[in-house]
Amino acid sequence: MRKILLAASLLLAASGSEARLFEKHPKLSGMYLQWGYHRVAYTKSDIHFTNPGQYDFTIHNAVAKDKPDFDAFWEHPIDITIPQNVYRIGFYLNKAHTHAIEINYDHAKYVVQDYQKVHVTGEINGQALDKDTIFTPRQMHFEHTNGANFYFVNYVGQREVLRNRKNTRPLATILWKAGAGIVVPKSDIALFGKRLDNRFHVAGYIAALEGGARFYFAKKFFLEATAKGGFANYLDVLTVSGGHANHKFGFASVIGTVGYDINFGKKNKVKPIQE
Repeated sequence: MRKILLAASLLLAASGSEARLFEKHPKLSGMYLQWGYHRVAYTKSDIHFTNPGQYDFTIHNAVAKDKPDFDAFWEHPIDITIPQNVYRIGFYLNKAHTHAIEINYDHAKYVVQDYQKVHVTGEINGQALDKDTIFTPRQMHFEHTNGANFYFVNYVGQREVLRNRKNTRPLATILWKAGAGIVVPKSDIALFGKRLDNRFHVAGYIAALEGGARFYFAKKFFLEATAKGGFANYLDVLTVSGGHANHKFGFASVIGTVGYDINFGKKNKVKPIQE
């Protein structure tokens, strides 16, 4: 709920101070807020575990899946932050709204599948390993389910493709985004009988491209549907007993959001977007 309250506070603050913001930042013509949900698919990943004096090994080509938790809508209907959610705060850089800078957060969940056969290389307690094995969840369980947590700063380009009959506002646009940022996971990991749901921390970096469309069902409210593809590198995942892990993977996601536009300055008649 804290995320909802934050978004609502930003909306009220922006709405009440449009003129002042426009005067101080004449290049900013408006902003938008978005909230929604997504599904994610991941490539296989080599996960390297280290803890000096205890182990230094890698599991190769581990399969991981997302955890959408959409059943939470019925089990916990008040807390809409449980499923894999996303939000964006964007700032339009010109009056035509063809360019924007966006703060983008994706609450993605990443779960390595239990009982899968993986190839292991390295050493555990001084014993060399180079073989296929199946770990039980007690021996090895690895997930970022309080969030793999992707934070981006995006450049956004937008082009209008349809206006209403009176030619006063857009009905549909296409848009594309390119961005990079950091990953801030809270990892839940079990190794050799010990388990720890660890703290949030900056663990690495991420980059992605995104594209899709917006559909304005009211003057300022819109629905947005996009697809995103990218690469994440977790350089320092915290594990049990002071250990660490690192891994990297590609991902692809489909995203649906609802958004709200806020104009700065005088509310002039919106002209068609020009290239």
